[in-house]
Amino acid sequence: MGILLDENTGAIVQGMTGRIGSIQAKWMLEYGTNIVAGVTPGKGGDEVHGLPVYDDVYQAVEEKGANASVIFVPAAFIREAVLEAIDAGLKLVVAVTEHVPVHDVLKMKTAAEQKGTWLLGPNTPGVITPGVGKLGIMPGNMFTKGRIGIISRSGTLSYEVAGLLNEIGLGQSTLAGVGGDPVVGTRMINLLKEFEADPGTDAVIIVGEIGGSSEEEAAGFIKTMSKPVVAYIAGRTAPSGRRMGHAGAIISKDGQAGTVQSKEEALKEAGALLAEKPGDVPDLIKKHL
Repeated sequence: MGILLDENTGAIVQGMTGRIGSIQAKWMLEYGTNIVAGVTPGKGGDEVHGLPVYDDVYQAVEEKGANASVIFVPAAFIREAVLEAIDAGLKLVVAVTEHVPVHDVLKMKTAAEQKGTWLLGPNTPGVITPGVGKLGIMPGNMFTKGRIGIISRSGTLSYEVAGLLNEIGLGQSTLAGVGGDPVVGTRMINLLKEFEADPGTDAVIIVGEIGGSSEEEAAGFIKTMSKPVVAYIAGRTAPSGRRMGHAGAIISKDGQAGTVQSKEEALKEAGALLAEKPGDVPDLIKKHL
């Protein structure tokens, strides 16, 4: 079955008339995603890839029954785009945009929590349920339909893990990218709860990285899970106080918080299986299914 994105998802692309939005919309449609419209202020009445474009999300909801959105707009406009999508009643919002100010993310996150909206990102590859659709920028050919859930802070590492699973004949139920910024819309623990309840998921892989405390927080719930969890934490050799790749991948200067060691200790104590490198993940999954 998968989580978040399923056969009942009817999505819009905010920013579909832009260069990136148009290209990504084309690829999502080719993958089979049920995209019903685009939204760009001032472009209402246009068409992109045969789909209508509306001036605002409210029109897309009223005319097309949209219940999800993937957003490709510049960082300066992402806050208003997300808040409009949430206010219009969409249940899933994917904010791909990078370099979003933290204070904007906090407002987006608060609004999503108040309305009960799933907000992935910002700075996320998105979400894909193989065989159903994708909302985001991940390459669809790297994923196959199956029963392994993936929660990731890193897009490229999650693609690698999916490819390794494919090689041993294990597909994925859903990949959800939470985003690589210091503050993101959806907590890892909430996605774990969804996978635990999903009858189409047999095990979960966490692709984490240094910085923040989301993996440690997730460990508290992993203790209660009936399904096996395998975790890989990237950044083993990262120096303290230096940002590595993502804005959120930074170890505190005291060298204690946000390290691979602190995360692995919490996860191990919770019963998760730890992979030292991505190539270890398939074997750990096979042994415990």
